[in-house]
Formats: sequence, C-alpha cells, structure tokens
Amino acid sequence: MSEPKPPTPTPGDTYKGWLFKWTNYIKGYQRRWFVLSNGLLSYYRTQAEMGHTCRGTINLATANIAVEDYCNFVISNGGAQTYHLKANSEVERQRWITALELAKAKAVHMQAESDDSGDDCPAVPPSSGQGGGCRNSEVQSTLRTLNSKVEDLTTCNDLIVKHGSALQRSLSELEGIRIGGDMGEKIRQVTERATLFRITSNAMINACRDFLSLAQSHSKRWQKALQVERDQRIRLEETLEQLAKQHNHLERAFRGATVLPPSFSNPALGNKAGVSGKGDASDEDDDNEFFDAMEDPAEFITVPADPKYHRRSGSNVSGISNETGMDDQSINFDEQSLASNPESPQSLELESVRQRRTRIPDKPNYYLNLWSIMKNCIGKELSKIPMPVNFNEPLSMLQRLSEDLEYYDLLDKAAKCQSSLEQMCYVAAFTVSSYSTTVYRTGKPFNPLLGETFELDRLKECGYRSLCEQVSHHPPAAAHHAISEKGWSLRQEITLASKFRGKYLSIMPLGSIQCIFEKSNNHYSWKKVTTTVHNIIVGKLWIDQSGEIDVVNHRTGDRCHLKFAPYSYFSRDVPRKVTGVVTDKDGKAHYVLSGTWDEKMEFSRVMQSSKGENGTEGKQRTVYQTLKAKEIWTKNPLPEGAENMYYFSSLALTLNEFEEGVAPTDSRRRPDQRLMEDGRWDEANAEKQRLEEKQRTTRREREREAVTASTPEEAVTEDSINDSPLKTDAGETGTEANEVSDETDTEDSSPHTPVACPHQENYQALWFEKLDDPVSGETLHVYKGGYWEAKEQGKWDMCPDIF
Repeated sequence: MSEPKPPTPTPGDTYKGWLFKWTNYIKGYQRRWFVLSNGLLSYYRTQAEMGHTCRGTINLATANIAVEDYCNFVISNGGAQTYHLKANSEVERQRWITALELAKAKAVHMQAESDDSGDDCPAVPPSSGQGGGCRNSEVQSTLRTLNSKVEDLTTCNDLIVKHGSALQRSLSELEGIRIGGDMGEKIRQVTERATLFRITSNAMINACRDFLSLAQSHSKRWQKALQVERDQRIRLEETLEQLAKQHNHLERAFRGATVLPPSFSNPALGNKAGVSGKGDASDEDDDNEFFDAMEDPAEFITVPADPKYHRRSGSNVSGISNETGMDDQSINFDEQSLASNPESPQSLELESVRQRRTRIPDKPNYYLNLWSIMKNCIGKELSKIPMPVNFNEPLSMLQRLSEDLEYYDLLDKAAKCQSSLEQMCYVAAFTVSSYSTTVYRTGKPFNPLLGETFELDRLKECGYRSLCEQVSHHPPAAAHHAISEKGWSLRQEITLASKFRGKYLSIMPLGSIQCIFEKSNNHYSWKKVTTTVHNIIVGKLWIDQSGEIDVVNHRTGDRCHLKFAPYSYFSRDVPRKVTGVVTDKDGKAHYVLSGTWDEKMEFSRVMQSSKGENGTEGKQRTVYQTLKAKEIWTKNPLPEGAENMYYFSSLALTLNEFEEGVAPTDSRRRPDQRLMEDGRWDEANAEKQRLEEKQRTTRREREREAVTASTPEEAVTEDSINDSPLKTDAGETGTEANEVSDETDTEDSSPHTPVACPHQENYQALWFEKLDDPVSGETLHVYKGGYWEAKEQGKWDMCPDIF
C-alpha cells in the first residue's frame, strides 16, 4: 500500500519541529531542532540557537529525499551532505516528507525562473484550465509593458547624462571667456543646452510617473491573485490532510485491531511521547508540543486508538461496553451543565458581592546583607536568632493552604460526574493544579502562631468557604476544612519536614488530603509530593516538584497514580511534566493523564491496552490505545505586574485583604505580616520578633499549668522548670531537652522530628478535634463546627490573644 503524504500543519512556507539526527556510532541518534524555510533545511541543537548558531544547512533544490522505514528517512545532495533522520511516529514522518517535497518543488521552480529571467521570452509556467492561461498571458503582457517603460527610463537617463555633461562644459567655458564679441554666442549655447537638459528631465519625470502608476495599478491585482492562490493552496492542503488521515486509518484497520504496527513494538522507538496524551493525538491536533521523545524509558506509551472506537453503536466493540460512549457523552454533558445550571454562581444575580482588590504595594527592593545577620548570631541561642522578613512573602502558611482552592471549579465538575472513573480524573487534575502557584513563589510564607486561623469565605462568589487553624506547634501542623454548596468537602492536615542538602532544601509535606462527594459518597485521599528549593547558597532560587501521588477512591477502589518528573538538565523531556493513569479496582486502565504542573493537564480515554516489548532497562511497558486527548485544566494567567507583587495569583492578592467580622486570631490581623505587605520591613522585623517572644512566653505558661495539674510527686517548682532537670514518668527531660524544646520553638526554624515532651499534647485546638477516620484509617484533625455560627453572632470570647 502506498505511503500517504500529509501536508504540513500550517499553510506557511516555514515548518519547524524536533527530529532525531544520526551523529555517530557512539552517540547514535541525537535530538535536534529543524527549520525548513525558503527551500533550505537547517538544524540546531536547541531552539535558542536559532538566533546565532546554525549546525548545518542543506539546499533542497538539489537534494534527494528517500524513505527508509516507518519513522526514518534520508536527505542527501549527492554525497556532500547526508542527513539520516528519524521522527517520533509514522504520522510525524509523513508530515516532514510532505513538507520537504513541497519545499523542494518550490525551490526547483524558483531556480528555473531565476535561470530564465534574462531571456527575452520567459517560459510560461504550466497551468490548468483556460483561466490559468489567460491569467498568465495577462501577466506576460504587463511584464512586457513594464520592460518597455524601463527601456524608456534608461534612454532618458542616458540623455540626461549626455546633456548634463555638455551643459557643465559650457558653463566652464563661460567662466573663462573675456567680455567681447563672442560673449553672446557662448550665452546662446548655454541657453540651448540648458533647455535640452530641462526637456530631457521632464521626459524622465513623466516616464517615471507612468511606470509608477502602471506598477501600482497592477500591484493590487497581483496581490488579489496571490491571495486567491494561497486560499486554494490551503484548501488543497486540508483536503490532502483529510485523505492522509483516512489512509492512515485504513492501513490500521487492514493490519488488524489487535496487532500493533512495528513502530509501536520496536524497542528502538521507546523514546516516543511517553504517557503524554498530546503526542498521542498529534495526527489530530497539530498545536501540541508534547511529541518530544523521553530520554528514560517510560513505564507505558500511548498510541491513537483504532478508528472503530470512535463509532457509537449499540453493540459492544472488542469487549468495550457502551459505557465508553456514555462516559464521553457525560463529559460533554457535565461541561454544558456547568454553564447552564441555574444554580451555578455565574448565573445567580450577585447581590452585594464584594469587589476584591487586584493589586498590593510593590515589593521593596531592599538589599539583604547576609553577613550583617550572621555576625549578630555569634554566641546566641538558635531560638533567639530572628530571621528577617526579607526571606518571606506577606502571606501565612494557612493562606498558602487556602490557595489550593483556586481551581475549585474542578471539584464542582467532579461533583456532577456520573462515572467515578471520570470523577477521578477531575480530582487528579485538582491535585496537580495546587502546585501551579508555586513555580515563581520562592518567598517563604510566615509560620502561623499556635491558634492562628484563616477563613476564606467565597460562598457568594464561588459557592464554598474554608477554615484553617494552626493546631500544633511541635511539630508544626495546620488543619484545613472547606465545604461547597455543589456537594463536596475538602479536609487536610499538613505537617512539614525539611532537609537541607547544601545546594537545595527539600520540603516534605506529611499528612493527607481528603475529598468527599455527598451525592456519590465517594471518598478520595492523597498526599503531597516533595518540594525542592534550589540554589539556596548561590544563584537564583527556583522551585521543582517531584515524586509520586496515589489518589485513592476508598468506596470503589479506583486509583490514579500520578508521577511528577524531577527536572534534569540532561533530560529531553518536557520540564515539570506530570503523567498518570486511572485504573479501577481490578487494575484495568481507563484514562491517561498528561501535562505539566505549571501550565495545563489533559486526559484521554483508554480503548485498548497491550503489553509491549521490554525497554532498555528490561521493564515491560504497556501500550495504551487512546482517544483524542481533552484539556481538563489550564492555569489562570498571572495578573499584570505580578513580578513586582511576589508573583501572587489573582486569588493570592485577595487573601490578606482586611475584612470585617473575622476572628481576632485571623492571619489578616497579624501585625508583622501587614507591615511587610505595606513595605515597612524594618517595623515588620521588630514586630515579628515581639510575636515570637510572646509565643515562647505563652508556651512556658502552658507548661507550668501542666506541671501544676500533675500528681504531687511529679510537681516541681517554677525554678525547677527553667533551671533544673524535670523528671516525669516519661523519663528525664532536663536542661538539654528544654533547650531542644526552645530550639524547635523558633518561629522560623526548620521543622524537626517531634520531641518526646509531655507538654506538647497539652494544647487543644479551638475549631478542630483529632479523630480517627474510619474510611481511610488515618488520624487527623477534623472540623467540629461552631466557627461560622460564632462569626454570625460576633462572639469571639473563646479566641486566645495571640497577636
């Protein structure tokens, strides 16, 4: 069966993309950026080299293009230059072959026109139909007229040169003669020659005017004819592309639905687009950028599904039930219902909805002298070292937790899903979206004080509201609860652990996040991945997310395994890439997710899966045949001027906006954080140190109360608490243990392993209580109620004075 020749994705004369070029037997095929323009094929190592360094160029006018197999082809110009190239897929190779042949034909035609340009009677290019012949005759007639005008201009130019020289000579003679009888004759000659020069100049001007007028009148007609030709070319390319797709589908059907093409089973092609659904739909969507091959072997690869799965029939197809069609239909139904649901917040009449702020004061450009900080630390306890707000951003950790709700609409859509597997895709996209705000946020949030709270009431605008509380200080832990009118609730308890590795700082969130949907009673839980802050000592700070997440539906047993690929300088993969597979309780794959945690995510339904050959590491990879990928989440653009406002998102800009009626422990009332936002950093540092010392004093008072309430044989005096070893049933926690406790009490110190102290459990959270979750089997703080009722009544007597 003959090879189809799909056209280039764009109708322009330039085609760009990644290809693999054979270098040598040591390095093999290397990934290069190729640019096809004006009949020349050039390549670069990266896209950034396009402006300054070209690695090689071959002229297609004299080149030979040959196809070797499904993905390989060769370009040679007679032995001087030979490029052995390989594409990611057969479809991608077809695009390049078609683009190269079109460019070669155009280059040959332009070269022929250039060779014939000096002939008196240039050859008329072939055309189809009488219309094309008439149009070419008209063009040739116009060109002959313009040539005659150019000849007139040349003649006038020669005459002007001749008469101008004669006039100059006469003027020179006129200057040298004496006043006498021949004076009149010389003046007459000068007058005649000046008249001739004036006549010739006027003729030259008239000829130029005629030429310009003729050129302008025909230029518009030529532009219109050129546009018509371009439109016809676009329509022809679209038709060819449709034919190529049909030809490709027919070839797949001919080979058989259960037999994969050799390009998919060949281990040498294991560098295909990994789990990315974008690469899978490359023959459907030409704007995707995820065709890039992976350097490390993927656990599985995806290929476009057989066209028979696109048909919606009443019978089962290859063991796939009609639920396939229903799921896709439910996706479209859910998206439409969100837009047309009369209960959605967009369709409600917004009554007295508060206008949120869109800017905060710009970040001051304060110089930070690290030595001035370190020299003041000599001889001091670690707990007494104040960390300046220069390292912070004017938000607390509680507010950063609330930022996870920026893409709450994903949970709204999930609540409307009829299929638990489809719902899992939206929940997985929600887990990824929570990291999108961290890509440029290198500032450290304020550590919350014990008992500090933060409420986010968006009931009128978005249909949800949430509450956070710092429930523990050793180890530092925050509890979060959110509930929506759309039928979902979210709760999480996060404890941070960190490890300093010299060049980078790893932050490991401990604890789980749970999401519950009322209608289906589906109960999901997952944990967060590791956040790494690079270039702590030298260089520009940047953040990466890496690790794996398992989102589990405890009711149905469905699971989504997400993998956050760590950034590597030597990797050929897309930076910040995230991939995932949604499986049911039996381990059967139903959806594949792909994208990046800082930009967008897509998902595609799996139609069929099979085991491929072993990769380079001996692991057997799974090949998934999927439908066209659909976009499930896209990051909101940052507000204008975000680089001067700590790179806050639109939601983050409103989190510290002061609101009336919030609890006295709310983060919006924290004075050092407010001073930092206003740009008064010196005052913020002083206020921050005061709050830290007040927290230490409160903790010591709480310890004294615990000692006083203990049994008589365990009771000790106040002096013994501060100066002598304290003996309890738990063992000795003397001065050394007390110093450790003081050290870990530092407001900005790194989290440590919890110290076995009998007083750390003495504090009871105000709005949360610690319970064992019977569904997930985990112990966490759960909202016990009462906050929003206290806000309505304005009664905050139970709140501690922490600020």
